[in-house]
Amino acid sequence: MSSLFNKDTIFLINSEEAFNNVARTLFDHHVKYNATYKTFVELYSPQASPVHWSEIPCIPVSFFKTHELYTHDQPPEVIFTSSGTTGTQTSQHWVAHLRDYHSICVKGFERAFGRIQDHAFCCLLPSYLERSGSSLIEMCQFFIRCGGGGGFYLNEFQKLMDDIQHHKTKGKKVMLIGVSFALLDLVEQQPNKDVFKDVVVMETGGMKGRRKEITRMELHHTLSEGLGVDAVTSEYGMTELMSQAYALTSGVFEPPPWMRLTARHVHDPRDIRPAGRPGLLNIYDLANWNSMPFIAVDDIGVVHSDGNFEVLGRYDAADVRGCNLMVL
Repeated sequence: MSSLFNKDTIFLINSEEAFNNVARTLFDHHVKYNATYKTFVELYSPQASPVHWSEIPCIPVSFFKTHELYTHDQPPEVIFTSSGTTGTQTSQHWVAHLRDYHSICVKGFERAFGRIQDHAFCCLLPSYLERSGSSLIEMCQFFIRCGGGGGFYLNEFQKLMDDIQHHKTKGKKVMLIGVSFALLDLVEQQPNKDVFKDVVVMETGGMKGRRKEITRMELHHTLSEGLGVDAVTSEYGMTELMSQAYALTSGVFEPPPWMRLTARHVHDPRDIRPAGRPGLLNIYDLANWNSMPFIAVDDIGVVHSDGNFEVLGRYDAADVRGCNLMVL
């Protein structure tokens, strides 16, 4: 990213006008320095000159698998990669500076839950630990280092519960972060529910082919009953995003101030749905200043008038992703 852009500007965004100004600055930058995005914009809307951030064209998330979406003048310090089945292409997200990713994660987390230092993080993320390049693992490792302890667990459920109890006796707020299937595996062990009293249980989504997919409502009900907690929180993030959004209790995610979303029509990416109407999600993550801030993802969701959003599921026709039919 050009040295003329002060990346700390995104953390000062506190209004629609401020977001709009930064988004338009990044749009101009990427049209100028990102050849892939420039060509995409020309095909998407030859006369594109967005006045409002919601008019900025969003590139299909699949382009992270096939194109180099990166504008920094130095090689990336880290490349995050998505999970994938054998033979499938994975996304690559080039990140110029790991410290920037850490800073974004911390700021997003602390907006929702308070100081990192007050928490211990116990992580059930087996599918992510089994490969390299996971941005979620990087985030959790950093949280553990900066916070009040924690660790990663595979099938060590008794050790997990012993460690949770230990952190609680030390006065730490304990957060159990887990991929959906691993949390369900924990429930099937019929654990002592007293251990999870006052523990924040956070699911990061995804069965990763290990279990049958179920709705988030079903998942949260099963976890609440099985672990004896009143509510389950959720994290929404992905390899291609620098930022995360959190849903504390109701399945409604609140994005950080530097992120906005819209919903587009399944068959016409230029048709932006009104607030409250379902569609495929467009994500404007200004923390992606060096890669691609404007992404059309394959999640079906609803964006509410206050900017918060719900994720209803995945679009099955994975090869039909709006404007990715345009060959670059």
